[in-house]
Amino acid sequence: MANARESWLDDRPEIKTIRVAVSDVNGQPRGKRLPVANGRKVLRDGARMPLSALNVDIWGDDIEDSPLVFATGDADGVLHPTERGLVPMPWLEAPSALLPMWMFEESGAPFQGDPRRALAEVLERYRARGWTPVVATELEFYLVDDGSTRPEPPMNPYSGRQMQARDVLSLNGLDVFDAYFSELYEACAAMDIPADSAISESGLGQFEINLHHAADAMKAADDAWLFKLAVKGLARKHEMAATFMAKPYTEHAGNGLHVHFSVLDETGCNIFDDGTARGSDTLRHAVAGCLAAMRDQTLLFAPHMNAFRRVTPHSHAPTQICWGYENRTAAIRIPGGAPAARRIEHRVAGGDTNPYLVIAAVLGAALCGIEDAAAPPEPMTGNAYDQSFDQLPFSWREAIELFADSPAVARVFDGTLVRNYVRCKRQELRRFEERWTDFEFAAYLDTV
Repeated sequence: MANARESWLDDRPEIKTIRVAVSDVNGQPRGKRLPVANGRKVLRDGARMPLSALNVDIWGDDIEDSPLVFATGDADGVLHPTERGLVPMPWLEAPSALLPMWMFEESGAPFQGDPRRALAEVLERYRARGWTPVVATELEFYLVDDGSTRPEPPMNPYSGRQMQARDVLSLNGLDVFDAYFSELYEACAAMDIPADSAISESGLGQFEINLHHAADAMKAADDAWLFKLAVKGLARKHEMAATFMAKPYTEHAGNGLHVHFSVLDETGCNIFDDGTARGSDTLRHAVAGCLAAMRDQTLLFAPHMNAFRRVTPHSHAPTQICWGYENRTAAIRIPGGAPAARRIEHRVAGGDTNPYLVIAAVLGAALCGIEDAAAPPEPMTGNAYDQSFDQLPFSWREAIELFADSPAVARVFDGTLVRNYVRCKRQELRRFEERWTDFEFAAYLDTV
């Protein structure tokens, strides 16, 4: 494998630097920049980096009570290249390549705090049954003005004026940014990311791009992770910024990361297909598993303070634990279409999430439902916001504590990752609670 990657570099002599990067628990890339000559050694031998780097908070600070830091001398692990191999980084001025990595212990054992490892272990449970999940993602993001400290719509490249109107499903809304999207699609092709249709969404400067389904859930997660890097990197190149923040504007729709999945058996048949629009009993068991774990898994779908501004009624984001056929107000939607393509759409996660953890949570919960032959409630019809179902947690603190103590979470995720993630989120919550806001000061200065 190292020889194939070195051949990739041999075919691209213009590349002078390599970035080695691993996903931390928040989905942020952590790693190093290396000259190509040193990068070739990494292809063969890996690279050393502290285990704690995968469990820093959103600002990149160590977790104060983490056993990975001072208690163990902030020990190194070893990064090894993933099966993805090198990909170009077209958003950088100098030709460069990114080498996705994952973390191992000094002993050679996989590091259980690696988000990519969490997905790998869920997929191993599917492989043990002879099953292959087929996964696709839909990612929403906003283009924003890069010169503002608050979210502001981007400038129209033709007129030089700031965008003023929301333009859902408008071709004009896409074509205004044709240079950006053309380069983004070229980047995706070069990075082997299966970018499919793009649409102008309902928010001001909001867009969605679907990534085509893959019969390799790990590649689908890699694609989503790399896609977010490309979207943000190319926006900077075009003198804008891009954000997957769950709710950048109070008055506009939030950003989601919707996960579509089906499962193939060893013969290549979709186990959710029974030849009807209803789908198989196995599909219903999978739905039941997703619903049963959803409340406790919410922290993975809404991992940041801002994410809970998205989880509000009548906001194009699910707030209640329910499912339905062809119903986008439900948390779980069963899309229509040919029976052979019968699948589940999990609609809860925000765009600010870690794709490895989201896909692991969804597939893991579905498999638990299948193992238990669980029965879901009857599918809902109509507007879910106007009906009464069990609610998702509406606060970050509640989501953290539910996740920390959940037997449903423990069935899917290793305890090391759960403990590390909870420590990270508790630290982030404390920092937000300790921070004064301008609004707080203005509200109370002269009134109390």
